[in-house]
This record gives sequence, structure tokens and C-alpha cells, in this order.
Amino acid sequence: MDPALILDNLLTPPILFFLLGMIATLVKSDLTIPEPIAKALSLYLLFSIGMLGGVKLAETGLTTPAVLSLGVAVVAATLVPVWSFFVLRWKLDVANAAAVAATYGSVSAVTFITAISFLNTLDIGYSGHMIAAMALMESPAIVVGIVLMRLFGESNVDESNAARKRRHDWRELVRESLFNGAVLLLLGAMLIGVITGQDGWAQVKPFSGDMFTGALCLFLLDMGLIAAQRLRSLQRSGPFLIGFAIVSAPVHAALGIAAAWAIGLGPGDALLLAVLCGSASYIAVPAAMRLAIPSANPSLYVPMALAITFPFNIALGIPLYLAVIKAIWGVSRAAS
Repeated sequence: MDPALILDNLLTPPILFFLLGMIATLVKSDLTIPEPIAKALSLYLLFSIGMLGGVKLAETGLTTPAVLSLGVAVVAATLVPVWSFFVLRWKLDVANAAAVAATYGSVSAVTFITAISFLNTLDIGYSGHMIAAMALMESPAIVVGIVLMRLFGESNVDESNAARKRRHDWRELVRESLFNGAVLLLLGAMLIGVITGQDGWAQVKPFSGDMFTGALCLFLLDMGLIAAQRLRSLQRSGPFLIGFAIVSAPVHAALGIAAAWAIGLGPGDALLLAVLCGSASYIAVPAAMRLAIPSANPSLYVPMALAITFPFNIALGIPLYLAVIKAIWGVSRAAS
């Protein structure tokens, strides 16, 4: 692997702003990003990525590789939390193992967006259907985590009838996982991109294209501030969970790379699939777990995803995965 690839990634403005945010928290600076601005930035990034993905999808159409990619994405989001659950059961109770497993079976939209920015910097193409793959991977892991909890967990006799009813309200859980604001905006923007095509993109490009990197820098600055705050909670997690948060990313990414090679995806799409498989959710899944598995401890699964796996992926994982992909794809082409 070329160390220059990691260094180049570390020295890009988005990653440096993430590191700046972490440093600001560690030195106890009063630097903050107001919550309404942080939310607006996240909505902007989802809108921009969805719109561009829809435009790309309109150009290529729903091809066989696209259908295969979406199928692999759903299968990965279903199976990853299953084996993660049984590994985590070595150290955790059923509720916490199910919540952490769901967290690592789902995806991080910000990691995905950072990977797209990385590909754009290197001028490596990718397909619009990968945006749809990201949206599809949000929900299956949530459902699997809940199923695992109900299959292996014990009912709480002290739980109120109202709380038990909320926990067993599948319609509400499905609605929360499929139609939460982030997924709805992403899919809606992608659909609008498909409908309007290049003409629509030309109208929003000054907003969605030219400003994208600057908005990503500010958003990752905020993520750095939050991630450093969460580091303090990890002291109670122990080496096992910290190790799982680090090791699971490249292991799951490797499965994504293998699947991408098997179905014939290009290097850009392979990297995005690897990032989707190797990332962990710290927004959508925690919100769902608070509703579905209230006995699980958020101070475990949120810091693991946000303070360890997320920084690992955006600083080291993304260039590492691309280096592996380039090596494998290069050998494959040479052999053919």
C-alpha cells in the first residue's frame, strides 16, 4: 500500500477540519457549531449527494450491476448484525449486543459522503445507484437488531404496558426506520435528480456542487468536536469493545470489496460498497434503539461508532480500502 495515499487523504481540508474539531475539544476550547447550523449542513449534504446520485442514475439507468449492488447492500445490512451479535455476546448482555450489532450493520452517511469527496478529489467515477444502496442499508440492521433482542432476550416483568406496547409496535418502528428525515430527503432528492437530469443539476450546481466541499469541512469540524467529547465515555467500554470498533471496519469492508469484485463493480463503486459495509451508524440507529431497546446503554454503541469507527474510516480506512481495490482490480485486469 502506498503511504502517500493515506497522507494525501489526511491532508485534505475535510479531514483536517475534523482533526481541528477534535483538538478544539481536547484543549477545552469554546469553539462550537450551533445545533441548527449543524443540522442545516447535514440536510445540505444529503440533498446534494441525493441530487447528484439521481442525475448519475438517470444517465446510466437501472442496469444489472445496479440491481446486483442493491441486492448485496441489503444482504450485507441483514447479515452483518447477525454475526456481530454473536461475537458481541462474549462480553455483552443481549440488549447491548443487539444494539451494537444494529449500529454496525447499518451505515454512516457522513462516512459515505466523505468517501465520495475522496473519489471526486482523485477523479474516480462512481455510479448513482450507490446512493440508493446507502439508503437501503439504513433499515434492515435496525429490524435485525430488534428481532435478535426478541429472540434471545428476556421480557422485563417490570416494564409498563405502555412501554411494552411501544416496543412491540412494528408499524411505528418500520415507519421510523424507512421514513426518517435523512432517508426521505436522500431518496427524494435522488428521485428529483432522476426526473430532472442534467438540466436540473445545472440549475442547482452552483449551490450543490461548488459549495459542497466547504459545507463538508464545517460539518466534519462539528463531528470532530462531538467525537472527542465521546472519547471520554469509551474509558468504561474496555479493550474488547474498542477492539471491535476498530477491527470490524476493515473486516466488513473486506467483505464489501469481495462482493464488489464478484459482481463486477468498478473501483469507485467498490470503494463505496466497502465503506458502506465497514461503517457504523451513529444517528439513525441510536434513535431507533432508544425506542426499540431502551435497556441498551447508548454510552456504549454511540461512542464506539462515532469516536472510533468513524475517525478510523475517514482518516485511514478509505485510502486503505482504495489501495486494496486498486491492487486487486489491477491484478484481475492483468490476468484477463
